[in-house]
Amino acid sequence: MQTTTQTKTILITGATAGIGLAAAQSLLQQGARLVITGRDQERLDHVVTMLGGSVIPMLCDSANIEHIQQMASQLQQDNIKLDGLILNAGVFYPAPFEQMTVDNFNTTMAINFSGPVFTLQSLLPCLNNPSSVVFISTVAVQKAFSAAGVYSASKAAFEGFARVLNLELAVRNIRINSIRPGVTATEIQSKAGMDDATISDFFESLSSTPVGRVLTPSDIIPAINYLVSDASMGLRNAYIDIDGGFGL
Repeated sequence: MQTTTQTKTILITGATAGIGLAAAQSLLQQGARLVITGRDQERLDHVVTMLGGSVIPMLCDSANIEHIQQMASQLQQDNIKLDGLILNAGVFYPAPFEQMTVDNFNTTMAINFSGPVFTLQSLLPCLNNPSSVVFISTVAVQKAFSAAGVYSASKAAFEGFARVLNLELAVRNIRINSIRPGVTATEIQSKAGMDDATISDFFESLSSTPVGRVLTPSDIIPAINYLVSDASMGLRNAYIDIDGGFGL
């Protein structure tokens, strides 16, 4: 199947690290034009310089609806039309239920659920017919992890919303599909508060999975390339599990 994304314009949220950055690198190599978002201007500038190619940076905090709407307005003013939208920005702040705080809950839901919802809504005028929306979800929506209740709920909430949106946005020929990565080595572990020794032990424990190791962003990228390409035109509300057999 043809999976090229050449000449397509694709927006990636949270593209300054991890899976988002790896997706940007891959899509640029295929000739795509990119719009990338990040919430730190210095880091965003650094990534744009590192990537080179046709990249438009947008300072945008996915937890800030005003930022999202301003970004969408700027893209409309610049007459930028999108063929693909990768909703990648996300956070993971583990906490046992008894110790969960209102701030933890609200922050996680704002970035992982509200952010993608309002990003998609705000960008509707920019999305071409047809276009592909790819949501980076998590294996945690179907496999329970202690202390990951809010994280799991936030990702599952968007998946549920997407089921309805695939019906409502069908007239625009917008398709929404999800990727559910398993444990993937990115900055998310350190941002979750894990120290180097804990991360190392955690990754080592994954040697017992069928794939025999922790996943890396490069394991996730081929599925992203497929979903944003025309080869996925027939998919609606599909879930691609990439967990190295962790869920078996």
